[in-house]
Amino acid sequence: MSRAPFHSLLPRAERAGLYHMPYAADLALEEAAESLDYPMHRVDLSKVTDKAGFLAAIGTALNFPDWYGHNWDALADCLTDLSWMAADGYVIVLDHADGFATASPTDFATALSIFQDAADTWREDGIPFWTLVGTASDGMAWLQDLE
Repeated sequence: MSRAPFHSLLPRAERAGLYHMPYAADLALEEAAESLDYPMHRVDLSKVTDKAGFLAAIGTALNFPDWYGHNWDALADCLTDLSWMAADGYVIVLDHADGFATASPTDFATALSIFQDAADTWREDGIPFWTLVGTASDGMAWLQDLE
């Protein structure tokens, strides 16, 4: 997919949510986010195997404020606030999510649910909030493809 379709897709808050990361289009997606002035944050989950590791990785990657409490409620609060990096839209890439998904499937599902809830909250304000999950396997066939 070229930059143009992503450039047209990313501003559509009604479509934003949780999707499988299209690795073949990684550069085009990054270019489209940059051209729209949407921050694109990559969260490296390659060494994450549990809730604590995930919460630490996301807090670091998104530069969460000092009040971030490293728990699910604090994650939800931070994802629906983002006042420290105000923008017209957001793109978050959860890279290498396979290990976390396999080691802690319940925590992984909870995390993704929080990201989807954040997208739903932002949608009410017309702000697109995209979460793209990068996996090497087909073990998460339930994730929608970004089209």
